[in-house]
This record gives sequence, C-alpha cells and structure tokens, in this order.
Amino acid sequence: QLQLVESGGGLVQPGESLRLSCVVSGEPLSDYSIGWFRQAPGKELEWISCIKREILEYTDPKKGRFTVYRRNAQNTVYLQMYSLTPEDTAIYRCAAVRQPECVIPYDSMGQGTQVTVSS
Repeated sequence: QLQLVESGGGLVQPGESLRLSCVVSGEPLSDYSIGWFRQAPGKELEWISCIKREILEYTDPKKGRFTVYRRNAQNTVYLQMYSLTPEDTAIYRCAAVRQPECVIPYDSMGQGTQVTVSS
C-alpha cells in the first residue's frame, strides 16, 4: 500500500530557506509523479508544484522560490523553499499519482508537516 510521509517542517525566520522531504513507501517512487500542496489556517488546500515521473528536478517559473527534486533510489522527493515569508506558513503535504504527468486525482496524500515563518 502506497504511503507518503513528510518531514522537515519547523519554525524559520522570514527570508530563510527550508527543505521538506516526502518519503514514499510501499511502491517504487519511480512509478509516480509527485505533487506538493499546502494549507494555511482557514484556507483551502493550495497546489504548489509537481514533478513528473521522468523528471529529476523542476522549478515552476511562476513560483521560482520553490524547487522540487527527486531521488528515486532513496524513495524521496524534496521541496526546497527559498526566501520564506509569513504568508508561507502552512501545513505542507505531498501526494502521488501513478502517471507520467501530474494529473488528478492523486492516488495518495501524506498527513503533512507544519511550516511556520515568523520572527
């Protein structure tokens, strides 16, 4: 059974960087495209980025502060975030879809890791 577990969240100051991890188990990561989402208090789930199955690293030009990369041998996908602001405070979650493209619906989603940006 496919499972995803996020980690790496915490309290950071504005302007700092942070790297989140998403460990996939139960199935080979190489079979999946992986998306990252976040949900701030009182707001809906927001899509951040997605890395296609055959891609090793991706930065959405519209969201240049976020880079996603994967290490299939470690069954891990990373979300590298730069220049964080308080508006980035949220629970961050990863999700997997067994497709070459980032399409919905996703097959599974993790429980998330909390990121708090505050001085």
